[in-house]
Amino acid sequence: MANILITGAGKGIGRALARKFAAEGHTVFGTYLSGNGGGIEGCAAAFRLDLSSPESIASCAAELAKLGKKIHILVNNAGVLLDEEETHLVPEKLRKTLEVNTIGTADFTERMVPFIGKGGHIVNVSSTAGSLELADDSASHYPGHYPAYKISKAALNMYARTLAGRLTGRITVSSVHPGWVRTDMGGPEASMSPEEAAEGIYALAVGEPETGGFWFKGERIPW
Repeated sequence: MANILITGAGKGIGRALARKFAAEGHTVFGTYLSGNGGGIEGCAAAFRLDLSSPESIASCAAELAKLGKKIHILVNNAGVLLDEEETHLVPEKLRKTLEVNTIGTADFTERMVPFIGKGGHIVNVSSTAGSLELADDSASHYPGHYPAYKISKAALNMYARTLAGRLTGRITVSSVHPGWVRTDMGGPEASMSPEEAAEGIYALAVGEPETGGFWFKGERIPW
């Protein structure tokens, strides 16, 4: 069985993922933003991580290093949506969103790469909202809405592609669209439960996809 690291494991998709991996017999380590982390079901250990804080990222990475364990799968699940109601770009919200969804995630990932063994898998939870090809899909993405979030996910997708190229032959890197999920971010009217989303992400994470792909329910989706 594998050692799994999931960011944002304290709620929503991350919590459902932790439960799924644990139920399948894997050892799960999770990160959380608030609270004491003691109540994350399925996690063997939990660590505080604020992706907007370089100090928190460094501290969390150092604590994980003390475990002395190889990570087989890293799921970068933690993220924010700060401009859901916006139809115009708000620079300050863009800065805060990029700090968590892109810069902080990349910083944390780079610190974790040395602990991911050959044959490992890095999975970035992204969104079709960050797809350039689907940007004008009015049925799905409401053109003009939440621009900071869309920009951050497009940037995260490019990070996945560049990282995949760098780690070819050693570590697989994937982006995944979880679907529209009933979480604090997705809202109560979303079409999927966190458990349904977790099933799709789990299947990708433990599978053997071609590196550098963007996926949803086992199917490639356009960048």
